[in-house]
Amino acid sequence: MRKSIFILFALLALHANAQISAILGDWRTVDDKTGEKRSVVTIYKGSDGLYYGKISKMLMYTELDLKCDQCKGEDHNKPIEGLVIIRGMKAENGELVGGKVLDPESGKFYYGKIYLKDGKLVLRGSLDKLGFLGRNQTWIR
Repeated sequence: MRKSIFILFALLALHANAQISAILGDWRTVDDKTGEKRSVVTIYKGSDGLYYGKISKMLMYTELDLKCDQCKGEDHNKPIEGLVIIRGMKAENGELVGGKVLDPESGKFYYGKIYLKDGKLVLRGSLDKLGFLGRNQTWIR
């Protein structure tokens, strides 16, 4: 009986790790209103063991020197291309949770959660830690 439980937990852990591995890499963000592809965000694991995402390429704009003029602190007037917008998330049950997500248009941070659904990435940004007051964005490979 103990061996069966151990095997079940091991399989669940392997599945969760596979989900996280599938989240890593490049994703195209999509404009909610127009459906146009806006940018490429690269999600990666940092040296601290947490997960991050940066805008590696802008697709919708021709200006390469767009700045985050609404951002506060060290991100103020940083170029949007190369800006880290997903910060300090941790892997939990096949999802990335905790940490913060930056909206470069408003300069505001939100609580974040990232998971896969039907081969697409879902980013949930919310005002509250539980995720009730927020919205989802769906990104594609």
